[in-house]
Amino acid sequence: MEITQFSMEEILDPTNIIEGKRYEFILDVEVDEEDELYHEAGIEIRVLIAEKGEELFILNYFIMEKAEGEYLDFALEDEELNEILAFCKEELAKA
Repeated sequence: MEITQFSMEEILDPTNIIEGKRYEFILDVEVDEEDELYHEAGIEIRVLIAEKGEELFILNYFIMEKAEGEYLDFALEDEELNEILAFCKEELAKA
């Protein structure tokens, strides 16, 4: 899996109920043709990241097929989740 493009946005909580910060990342990813996630039009992963103190972690993620905009019912492997979290941490550090 290779992240080719991304967008990032802070999710604001006007009620101040949520402790810490939240971010939404939209990741365009390329996967090998042999991977079960492979779709000809490509896939994107919507990732919700939480920041509480110094800790960053993935709250949730959704995998979407780009051509039809349909959500795919797949779970990412721990290695892939770690790769995504590391990428998000790196991009937040730059912001």
